[in-house]
Amino acid sequence: MLEVSALNTAYGRAHILFDVALDARPGEVVVLLGRNGAGKSTTLKSLIGLVRPLSGEIRFNGRRIDRLQPYQVARLGLGYVPEERRIFADLSVMENLEVGRQPRRDGAAFWTPERLFELFPNLGRMKERGGGRMSGGEQQMLTIARTLMGNPSTVLLDEPSEGLSPLIVEQMAATIRDLKREGLCVLLSEQNLHFSELVADRAYIIETGQIRYSGTMAELSADEAVREQYLSV
Repeated sequence: MLEVSALNTAYGRAHILFDVALDARPGEVVVLLGRNGAGKSTTLKSLIGLVRPLSGEIRFNGRRIDRLQPYQVARLGLGYVPEERRIFADLSVMENLEVGRQPRRDGAAFWTPERLFELFPNLGRMKERGGGRMSGGEQQMLTIARTLMGNPSTVLLDEPSEGLSPLIVEQMAATIRDLKREGLCVLLSEQNLHFSELVADRAYIIETGQIRYSGTMAELSADEAVREQYLSV
């Protein structure tokens, strides 16, 4: 579903990503792990088109997308949930969802507000509440729900557990597992190893803009030396 090869990205003269290569398949949750500043968010922004790569290839569902604009990538069915959430604070929950609405697309789950309220019961109880009057966890749920209104076949989640309480983290993990059961391909960036272990099938570790490790989540969980080298604070 998603294939990345030899991806190089820079901000001005600062070279951030060096020959990044990864892939993710339908119905699979893949996590990109790393410390702060390792290149996780830049990788996701490069995939969605918010940052233009210097070189390399990004293929989504067999089509090359690394020279497309973000709106063009989104129309192909690649959804993006930014770390900053970026909800519309002055709009209600329902209005935020309407902003994300796209037509039904072949081969992808079809989401309606009613289905999303089953996935996120908290949102269903505050349909008319303004986005600016919601907790951080509720805003994170709304951001994911708004992205799902675009009926994506793949979703990029940037630090979905960041700043959330342990209870909300558990709920977020259950939501991601539900998306996997719907057949979605999910690629998330994370620092939280425990959260990753709850949801991910496979893991990549990125350090100073380079992929240093690739394996199953079970293999990573069993490899204390790798965790200590690349993930310990």
